[in-house]
Amino acid sequence: MRGVVFDGRRVEVVDDLEVRDPGPGEVRVAITAAGLCHSDLSVVDGTIPFPAPVVLGHEGAGIVESVGDGVTHVAPGDQVALSTLANCGTCAECDRGRPTMCRRAIGRPGRPFSRGGRPVYQFASNSAFAELTVVRAVQAVRIGEGVPATSAALIGCGVLTGVGAVLNRARVERGDSVVVIGAGGIGLNVIQGARLAGALRIVAVDANPAKEAVARLFGASHFLTSVAEVRDILPTGADHAFECVGRVELVRAAVDLLDRHGQAVLLGVPPATAEASFVVSSMYLDKSILGCRYGSSRPQRDIALYAELYREGRLMLDELVTRTYPVEDFDKAAEDAEAGRVARAVLTF
Repeated sequence: MRGVVFDGRRVEVVDDLEVRDPGPGEVRVAITAAGLCHSDLSVVDGTIPFPAPVVLGHEGAGIVESVGDGVTHVAPGDQVALSTLANCGTCAECDRGRPTMCRRAIGRPGRPFSRGGRPVYQFASNSAFAELTVVRAVQAVRIGEGVPATSAALIGCGVLTGVGAVLNRARVERGDSVVVIGAGGIGLNVIQGARLAGALRIVAVDANPAKEAVARLFGASHFLTSVAEVRDILPTGADHAFECVGRVELVRAAVDLLDRHGQAVLLGVPPATAEASFVVSSMYLDKSILGCRYGSSRPQRDIALYAELYREGRLMLDELVTRTYPVEDFDKAAEDAEAGRVARAVLTF
């Protein structure tokens, strides 16, 4: 079968990939569409260290092909969106409703794939850039009818992370002011999350002025090309500032833009050893710097919720899909994503 494999030096679309059958508590899914997220490209450029060879992709949707023993919530033929969160469901964090903090879901890459008889790693417990993938049952969420696969694919990463950061982590309230630094795939979902939460002023900041139209479409009340201009709109600062780029100078900017009791939420992914600084004395007015893993989401609940909000016309998904590419055109999709020409490139099988 076809898949996108990074061998530690280069990315190649191969056609001799194999994947094992699902074991107990697992699901095998035929992928129909998968979003290309910058996290995939960060594996390639070394920003996210990951063992190779690895099948890339972690934002996908498809049809359940087969299930292992004990799986009852999905069945062959169901359309599902996939999450990357292979949480165990039985530890203390899972029991407290914090599956993103499950230690069994972090840093334990499996190898369900093989190529030429040699095992191949799975990225983010998902590997959606393959015609077939095997995931834990908890990662497959049935979404029902009325959500196109190319849109459903985006729920499992960009939407969960961006909208979830607003609703679950920051808990933005009606009338709050929000600054979103970076209007890419994650930033646009932060913007629409803030809109759903009822934020009054939503200030999008992106160095690319061509992103203004789509930022406003998703709910931005203002658009700027520099963080230096934010104080012209919010003289006392913002209630919430989301850094969605992954640059340490923008982390600092997010902190500096906070009003009293403000929160800076970090969503962008800088290099693993990157360090950021801030003025300590500026934090004593009840300001906070919040990390956020995967939108602090509960995927089985949140993916189904976002699919329903889409069906009701309240959550934008189709508008995120700038362009679709057959999987064979991965290089072109990656080039367009890196250049910022697309909000989300979606690969199709």
